[in-house]
Amino acid sequence: MAYKTTIQQHTYSFSDLKTLLAKASPYRSGDVLAGLAADSYEERVAAQMALAEVPLKNFLQETVIPYEADEITRLIIDTHDATAFAPISHFSVGAFRDWLLSDYADLLTLQQIAKGITPEMAAAVSKLMRNQDLISVAKKIEVITRFRNTIGMKGRLSVRLQPNHNTDDVKGIAAAMMDGLLYGSGDAVIGINPATDSPAAVTNLLTLIDQLRQQFDIPTQSCVLCHVTTALQIMHKAPVDLVFQSVGGTEKTNRSFGIQLSLLEEAYHAALSLQRGTIGNNVMYFETGQGSSLSANAHEGVDQQTCETRAYAVARHFNPLLVNTVVGFIGPEYLFDGKQIIRAALEDHFCGKLLGLPMGVDVCYTNHANADQDDMDNLLTLLGVAGCTFIMGVPGADDIMLNYQSTSFHDALYIRQVLGLRPAPEFEHWLIKYGLMDGNGRSLPVAPSNLLLKNYL
Repeated sequence: MAYKTTIQQHTYSFSDLKTLLAKASPYRSGDVLAGLAADSYEERVAAQMALAEVPLKNFLQETVIPYEADEITRLIIDTHDATAFAPISHFSVGAFRDWLLSDYADLLTLQQIAKGITPEMAAAVSKLMRNQDLISVAKKIEVITRFRNTIGMKGRLSVRLQPNHNTDDVKGIAAAMMDGLLYGSGDAVIGINPATDSPAAVTNLLTLIDQLRQQFDIPTQSCVLCHVTTALQIMHKAPVDLVFQSVGGTEKTNRSFGIQLSLLEEAYHAALSLQRGTIGNNVMYFETGQGSSLSANAHEGVDQQTCETRAYAVARHFNPLLVNTVVGFIGPEYLFDGKQIIRAALEDHFCGKLLGLPMGVDVCYTNHANADQDDMDNLLTLLGVAGCTFIMGVPGADDIMLNYQSTSFHDALYIRQVLGLRPAPEFEHWLIKYGLMDGNGRSLPVAPSNLLLKNYL
């Protein structure tokens, strides 16, 4: 089906929905690299005008990747909730945007329709939005998940404590964990990217985190971000809380990661059977990032933002505790500069929350990107306003193992203080108990007599 619009006697035609979505996408280097971007600003506007007229129902009839060729397409179509979709089924993409920005789209209503929205619908409407629109709608949405604490409540911002070490040195990781905890980070998860994916190394790191957690009765969860097959291998031998996996928006992408939906299903049910959560059973942690499908030569001709949003269908199916878009990590080939990184992060956060996911963002960039820490400060502040579920806490904001720039424990303190945000409630109570935070959410100096330090050191 062709889509057309006319600007000053010039008619622009787009052969199918996949092409229309790509041409309507805000400019980014990855789509140019893939040969999918609009050839001019005028063509992009024409595509956005045509996209605004497309009925949402079309996305259920015309898929961007054929149903028979891709298991994620089958997942999207087969699990679509027609009842949840009914209240918005009469909208075009443009009318959907206007409705989302209206007072009619309140928290309860947005929660009720989430499972009726397909990733392509979410991606489409985001392409018609300014940054402030993405922030405004995302701010309305609350997605709450639980394991040992409660993540995602309004007025709260959690932090993944990321104590990576380039040799998995136990002392270095332990020091980083203590540093983060003393600054109030770690309520989302204490999550380590291991230098090696070996079962023995992953087990050692999980045991290290779990011993610290139990010693001080810390209401949080642990994760070593190994491949899902490694987690399955050690699950009944090591203290596995959350099962991690990077996921993409096409079946080919996920196969390049060594996974498919049936494997994730197996891991999900295995983790549930452990019953390690104390107040909830959200046991999965997924990471994504715009450009992953293109970098794997598996994008199927779909623009990178739509591919990214399709990855959220995979995540949504497994009721995760956390979903994290590692937005600037893949590099400038896909998001060239600070402006593109900021836009992509706001899109990802908006689309994920609209689909009902607990979205966090790794506010980050690689050293060869045209970006700096001021760009990241701007993005961090915008995400705080938008109600982001969690961010990263990396010592000094400089990950010595993954070699990229992220956010520090101090950055988390900044955004909580300026916007009046607080940690997860159970974790906040723990911080107060150990004298690391006062009742007003302010970080306190660490006294030499602090039991947390004395008992651990």
